[in-house]
This record gives sequence, C-alpha cells and structure tokens, in this order.
Amino acid sequence: MKSETHRIIKKLFLNASAIIGFVLLGIFIVIAIFAPFIAPPKEGRDPYMMPIVTWTSSPQPPSPEHLFGVAGKRDIFYGVIWGTRTAFRVGIIVTVVSTLIGLFVGSIAGYYGKLFDEILMRITDIFMAIPFLVAALVLAAILGSGLNKVMIAMTIFGWMYPARLIRGNILQVKEEQYVMAAKALGVKNYLIIIRHVLPNTIFPVLIQASMRMGSLVITAAALSFLGVGAPQGYSDWGALLNYSRNWMLGGQGEALRYWYSTVFPGAAMVLFVLSWNLVGDALRDVFDPRLRI
Repeated sequence: MKSETHRIIKKLFLNASAIIGFVLLGIFIVIAIFAPFIAPPKEGRDPYMMPIVTWTSSPQPPSPEHLFGVAGKRDIFYGVIWGTRTAFRVGIIVTVVSTLIGLFVGSIAGYYGKLFDEILMRITDIFMAIPFLVAALVLAAILGSGLNKVMIAMTIFGWMYPARLIRGNILQVKEEQYVMAAKALGVKNYLIIIRHVLPNTIFPVLIQASMRMGSLVITAAALSFLGVGAPQGYSDWGALLNYSRNWMLGGQGEALRYWYSTVFPGAAMVLFVLSWNLVGDALRDVFDPRLRI
C-alpha cells in the first residue's frame, strides 16, 4: 500500500502539467472560499448579486475602485470572484448528480444485460442523438430562466456518457472469477454490484467526471450568455460576457477599446476548464494500468 501511494505521489509531482492543473485548481478553490473577503458583498444583499456601480451603459476601464473595470453597470471584478463560486456550484452539482444517474443506469444495463441492456441503451442512444447544448437550451427555456433550471436541464441531458462508460467496463468485469464466485455463494446481485463490480470499474468514470467539470461550466456560461441561465445581475462568467456582447464585434475598434469586459471573465473560464482538464489527465495517467511503468 505504501509503495502504491509513493508511486502515485511521485508520478503526480514529476508531471509538470499535473502540477499546473492542481495549482490552478487550488487558486480557484481559495478564491471561492475567500470570496467574501476578496470582494465583500453589501450588507443585506444576496452576495451573488453584483451591485450596480454606475448608471452609464458603456463599459468603464479598470480603476482603483473597480480593478477589472465595469460592464453592464456591474463590477467585473466582483462578478469574476463570486462567479468562481457559481462555477463550482454548477460543476459539482451537475457532475455528481448526472454521474450517479449514469452509474445506476449503466450498472443495471451492463450487469443484467439482455432486455435490460437493450431497453436502457436504446433510451441512452435517443438522448445522445440530441445535441447537448441545443437540448439544454430548449429545456432551460421551457423550465424558465434561473441557474437551478439550467442545472436540471444539464443533468437530464448529461447522464448518458458515464452510463455508457460504466456499462462497457462492467461488461468486461462481470465475467471475472471473483464475480462468478460471489454469485456461486449466493450473494445478492445489488451487493455484488456495489462491493465487487463498481470498485473495479468506477475509476474511469471518476476521471471522466473530473474532465467534464470544466465543460459543464462552459455550457452553463453559454446558456447564461444566451439569456436563459443566471438571472440579471447574478455573478456568473457567462452573464458578464452577456453584458459586453454589444461591444465584442463592434466597429471602430470597440472590441479592443473595451477589451477588459471580455478578457477577464473569458480568462477565468479558460483557466478553470484548463485546470480540470489537466487534473483529469493527471489522474488518468496515474490510475490507468496501461500507462503504469
């Protein structure tokens, strides 16, 4: 056990991309935890709601009072800092719930097979045939605007990938001798799945979940940018970009003139996704037996 732990730690610390990923993720975690101190909210207000700091609709450049400038009458710095909490909230909740649903569906389909597998996988194929962003956008529009509605829509159309992955892994494992021995001893099927099958097949799903975390945050930001995600004034990176859409492709150099209105929230999203992708790659390199040396 000690040698295996030593191998994991050594491989992580010898991987430059893994170190960068964990450092970036650690920075975002610190920002999310200490958001009330980095960007103190006004007393009596919802801390996730960005206060109106000016009455002009045009973006205002960075200043000592507003470090990242102002867009849509809102402080960009405040939105980026508290948007980190929003990103973790969306990413963690959607990833955990959709992964649990996928584990349940994929485990039933892979372990029991036959009719269960046929029915569940055909349902999965139907959901996978629908473009994820379009489906989430339509369902979010039907349910109404709001971050919770967006998370529901993303969960409904996000469970298929872990379901497919765990099903394929279980098909390989369920014929192993330790599973057959448990069946011969009369162990109940659900106990075999929980105690023997899932522990030996779940690592690829967890790695995939870590890499999906960033893409889910981007999807939520895209829905907010389109106006069906976070409510007006909510601290969300996509909502911040929405405030600046009139100047993104504007003429007469407006995109360059108001660069800060898109660069800061855009950079936050890029670095957040990059951190999760690098962490996911590092975990895959550590736990994938085919890559062990």
